[in-house]
Amino acid sequence: MTATGHAIIGTAIAAKVGDPVLAVPLALASHIVADAIPHWDTATHLNKKGRKKAIVHSVVDVILGFGLSYLLILFLFPETNIAYALILIFVSQSPDWLMVPYRLFNINFFLFRWSYRFQKIFDNTMDKPWGIINQIVALVLLLILAKII
Repeated sequence: MTATGHAIIGTAIAAKVGDPVLAVPLALASHIVADAIPHWDTATHLNKKGRKKAIVHSVVDVILGFGLSYLLILFLFPETNIAYALILIFVSQSPDWLMVPYRLFNINFFLFRWSYRFQKIFDNTMDKPWGIINQIVALVLLLILAKII
């Protein structure tokens, strides 16, 4: 899933789960569940796309994720603490943050390599447009659920 998708999920968790003892592991687990949904992300077809283009797309994705999360807090979940949401966004994205040095920069440090290999177990990529459509549908359903509960 894109960093934007993980950020939105982290934001929804922050809005609905006030106890960090529960929210932090939930945000981490959400990464695994979200990546199991067939999805497209900025590193899909990395070898064809090229590392430089993937890095640029990934940076835009991260910025978009934080921007959309801020707007969600502002308009849908105004009672949510922004600092708390930022922590949960980082936690929900953290497996990708740990994998990026290995995947995009070829840094062969154990933790980075392990994170990449671990994620490959459940990562279910799908090309555009359906990989993007799946993410949008899943995220919209999650936000509707978070708003009505």
